[in-house]
Formats: sequence, C-alpha cells, structure tokens
Amino acid sequence: MIQTPELLIGAVGLVATLAFRVFTANRLIRSKLRLALFSFAGQLVLGGALLGGRNLLSAATIEQFHSVTHLLLALGAVTFVVVIAINPWRVDRTPEQFPNIVQDTIIIGIFMVIGTSVMQEKFLTTSAVGAVVIGFALQDTLGNTFAGLAIQVEKPFRVDQWVRIGSLEGRVVEITWRATRLRTKSGDAVIVPNNVVSKEPITNFSEPAGPTRLVVEVGVSYAAQPNVVKKVILDALRDASLVLTEPAPEALVHDFGSSSITYRIRFWIADWGQDDLARDQVRACVYYAFRRTGIEIPFPIQVHYRGAPATALLSDADRVAWIEAVDLFAPLSVVDRAMLAGASRDRLYGAGQTIVRQGETGDSMFVVGRGGVRVTILPGATEVATIPAGGYFGEMSLLTGQPRTATVSAISDCVLLEISAADFRRIALAQPAVVEQVTAVVAERQAGLLRSRDSAAAAGGSVETPRSFLLKVREFLRL
Repeated sequence: MIQTPELLIGAVGLVATLAFRVFTANRLIRSKLRLALFSFAGQLVLGGALLGGRNLLSAATIEQFHSVTHLLLALGAVTFVVVIAINPWRVDRTPEQFPNIVQDTIIIGIFMVIGTSVMQEKFLTTSAVGAVVIGFALQDTLGNTFAGLAIQVEKPFRVDQWVRIGSLEGRVVEITWRATRLRTKSGDAVIVPNNVVSKEPITNFSEPAGPTRLVVEVGVSYAAQPNVVKKVILDALRDASLVLTEPAPEALVHDFGSSSITYRIRFWIADWGQDDLARDQVRACVYYAFRRTGIEIPFPIQVHYRGAPATALLSDADRVAWIEAVDLFAPLSVVDRAMLAGASRDRLYGAGQTIVRQGETGDSMFVVGRGGVRVTILPGATEVATIPAGGYFGEMSLLTGQPRTATVSAISDCVLLEISAADFRRIALAQPAVVEQVTAVVAERQAGLLRSRDSAAAAGGSVETPRSFLLKVREFLRL
C-alpha cells in the first residue's frame, strides 16, 4: 500500500527538480531533469489516486499500481542524482568524460539494477524468452546504440572535427544513439550508422593537433637545378595565405620521371576543411614563380617532337614601347632604350602575390606593363599608393642598392619588366652623361614626394642634394 513518506519524498524531489531547472545555467541539466520532473509528478498523482480510491480497487490492481509508483520514484531519484552529480551547475557545457549518451546509459543502468535487484519489480524481470525475442528484433538498433556508446567513451573523434570514415569524409555535426552525422565539403549531410563507424577505419584530421599536412607534386624540367627549384618553391609559398610558417613547408625531390623531375611540396594548414583552397593557392603561386624564373613544367614526352618554342610573355616591340613610356629613361637615346629593353626580363605575378618586400635587399627596378600594383609600408601594411600600367617602382634600389622602402604586391595578374643594376651599368659605362640625367630625374621625384608628404619635416630629416645623390649612385655602380 502507498505510504505517506513515499509521497513526501516524491514531493521533495519534485520541488528540488523545479528549483534546479530554474536556477541552473546548464541547458543539458534543464533538459534531462524534465524526465525526473515527470517521474516525480506521476508518482504523486498515482500515489494520491491510490490513497483516495483504495477501497474501490482490488488487491492485485493496487499492488500493480504500487509497483509503478515505486519505479517512478526510483527513476526520478536516479535521474536527479546522476544529472546533478555529473554536470556543472553554473556553466553551460557537457563534461568531457560524460557526454549525453553516457549519462543516459548510467541512468538506465542504475535504474535497471535498482528495479530488478533491489526492488525486485516484476515489470522489469522479463522472461528469458521475451529477452531473446526482443534482442533479435532490435539487434541492429542495439548494435548502433552500443557502438554509439563506445564512440562517446573512446572518443576517436568529436563534434566539429574533420574525419574520414571508410570512404566518407566530412565534419562531425552530431553523434546520437543511432548514428553519426557528417557534413561534407560540398554541403551534403551524411548519416553513418554507429555500427558501421565501429567497423570502418577512422582518420581524424583534427587530432592530435589542429594543423594538417598536405602534399602537392609538380614536375620540373631536368635542366633546372634542384637546389634552385627548391628555393623558388619555398619563396613562392610565402604568398600562400593558408600555408603555415610553423611547421615550415618543405620541397623535396621525389622521383626522376620519364620527362621531368617530380618535386613533392609538403606544407601545413590550420583547417582541414580548406585543403582544396590551400592546394589551389600553392599550385598557383608555384606556377607564377616558375614563369618568372624560367623554370619549365614539361609536357609528358611520348615521342620526340621538335615543336615551336613556348610563346614569350612579351614581344620585343612591347618591351621597347614600355621602356620609352617611362619618363625616367627619357634622357636615354633611342639606341640606349632599345638596348635596355633587350636586357630587361619579363616577370609574371598573380593577383595578391608579393613582388618586393619592405626591408629586403634589392638592385633592380620594375616597369608595370600590364595590370597594376599596390604599395604598402610597415607598420600595419598601410597602403600608400597604387601604380597602374605605365608606372614604375624600385628605382632607388636600382641606382643605390638600398633596401626596399615598401612592399609592392600585384592587384591583379600583371606583367612587369625588371631592369637590373648590372644592365643599367653597361649603358652608364658607354654613356656617362646618362647617369647624371637619370639621377637628376630620380632626385627631383624623391624631393617632390618628400615635400608633398611633409616627410622631411615630420622625421626631422632633409632632402638629399642632387650632387650627393649622384656620388652615391656612381659609387654603387662602380663608375
């Protein structure tokens, strides 16, 4: 028969459950205490009904309802104690050691032990035949359930990590009793049953640490020296924003192929979800770097074929036209400008790639033929100018060898002419008067920039005289 102390315990449990649901900051506690709330409320309602109608029911019926009230009280108490003991009350998070599925398993396990061993309720002591029948009927569901429990306990992966399960690849969105849900890079949702997950090899791209190493291979002509190729590749990767500097990328000779030497580029990224974009950046940077330095990516050779050479970026007429359009070289004769155009080298840069970096040594200047470039200075990489086609930069490094005073990068794909100090020196040796004329143009340009920006006054410096600037140029060019 239902006892008043049992109703009192149920009432206390109901009040405590309501209080914790109101004052806790943990949403998981509020969600799970809903079961305890319903259990205590059901026990009170059913117990009160038994007290009021005990004279109207048979002894067998009263006994059955009495068993139900005991089980409801036990279920509410077990749920309340487990949830409050395991989860933090003031923080909205799930304990690392006790995820949602594990907590449910603990509650069910303790409740079954109390119901069958301690209370010896007939509702929970089913026959062996019934257990076998239910087991066969629910073998797939039970397999998924126990596999999901094992996943939560062993933690081969967690939510928001990138994994490969067999042939499936994606980011873990949710782990439930029945299945693990993935979101692929194409945005598709893939639901993998947990018993399948437990049987397949699992690759976790986010463990043990976030950075993931990727590999890109590229074939290079046998005519290119391996050490030169490696340096060009590693320099090119500095413009790939997704490539980490630590751990440092590597360029290795991987294989001697039939038509090329295969280089393996190994680099690290922070987020596996951006692996395709990172490979795209690396390949694009390497392509432009090879074009600038004349390193060939050969076609596969099946038969010997002497075809036409690869088309050059610029024609001789383009070079001459671009040199003639630069006011800096106006003092040069037509022959000298043509000679300088013939000695210059075309350089192809992709959008966003760095052409020169502030503080680096340099002994050349650039003429912008196609596209445009952006000039930034440290600190803060502040943009100070843009130079369109027809402009030039780097003349101070050409004439004096001083370090680059700014960082220049391509706004869009652009083609430049690079003129080295050695090329300019050959013309200066033949025409000494040209040096004075060119340095006069550069000195006036620098003085105008300083006056327009008030740089000299702000820095407490002064504008260099044309005479002292000319002496510096002669010393650098060894004239």
